[in-house]
Amino acid sequence: MSKLTLSLAVNDYDHVRDLLTGRVAAEGIELVPSVLPVEEIFYRTTHFQEWDLSEMSLAKYASLRSQGDDRLIGLPVFPSRVFRLSSLYVRSDGSVRSPADLRGKRVGVPEWAQTAAVYSRGWLAHEQGVALEDIEWVQGGVNQAGRREKVDVQLPAGVRYRPSPDRSLTALLLDGEIDAILSARPPAPPPGREGEVVRLFKDFAGEERAYFGKTGIFPIMHLIVMRREVFAANRWIAGNLLKAFTQAKDASVARLDDITCSHFPLPWMSEHTASARAMFGADPWPYGIAANRITLDAFLRFAFEQGVCHRSMQADDLFPPEMHAAVRV
Repeated sequence: MSKLTLSLAVNDYDHVRDLLTGRVAAEGIELVPSVLPVEEIFYRTTHFQEWDLSEMSLAKYASLRSQGDDRLIGLPVFPSRVFRLSSLYVRSDGSVRSPADLRGKRVGVPEWAQTAAVYSRGWLAHEQGVALEDIEWVQGGVNQAGRREKVDVQLPAGVRYRPSPDRSLTALLLDGEIDAILSARPPAPPPGREGEVVRLFKDFAGEERAYFGKTGIFPIMHLIVMRREVFAANRWIAGNLLKAFTQAKDASVARLDDITCSHFPLPWMSEHTASARAMFGADPWPYGIAANRITLDAFLRFAFEQGVCHRSMQADDLFPPEMHAAVRV
């Protein structure tokens, strides 16, 4: 019996690579992969749905779903997860020394609907008491001018927000026209000025561990989506793909555990894995809905409060019914 051929666009992750190379196979499916930068994948997926399967921004996918746009179906496969207290950048000689100092300031974001910014603003509002209305928000490309929002947003009343189409956020920060940047991709000052931009938190990892310990939120950045017509014609592929992505991820973690061979060009990888398990549990990078409900529901709450999502949603609203339960033997 012939396999179903599906195109897939994804970034270059070790925990996906076994699926791309065929070392791990999705039963009944032949994948034709394109390995590309995530910004390109998101743009082409949001506007044109060019691939059968693709990596996708959680914020953009959730926003589209909240607006009734169901061209894409989500899988609870999360190739990118990053704590984002490391993504707050300020001038080294500026007046912002703590989150509270952001009140009354101008803060740049690449897009209001960037997933990283949703988490950062949620943290500011819920953990630091800095409301959306306390800040003037400036949208623009981090290191290149001209970036625009990719989805429609409904800004809450009282929020001040303006685009900067002609200048990058990095240039604005260096010139003192904004006071901070919230961005997944770091600012890149020109040669000789690198020291003028620093992270708000020097010990961002310590801050992020404390945040996880308090909230249980391990931020999910991206998920895998598929075109609705592909799923509708072959509903069985959702479960097979989730299983295969999980097997590839588990194989990657097993390589981290291996103390007999250096699979990654860094020392102490097995010790880092043990530390992660001590904090996150036996599976430090879980897929599926149940294991990620705290994070997904918190993100959707932030996204609705910020106008990225146009209606209140919960984790189950993002995925087809086939993903809501696991087979037990």
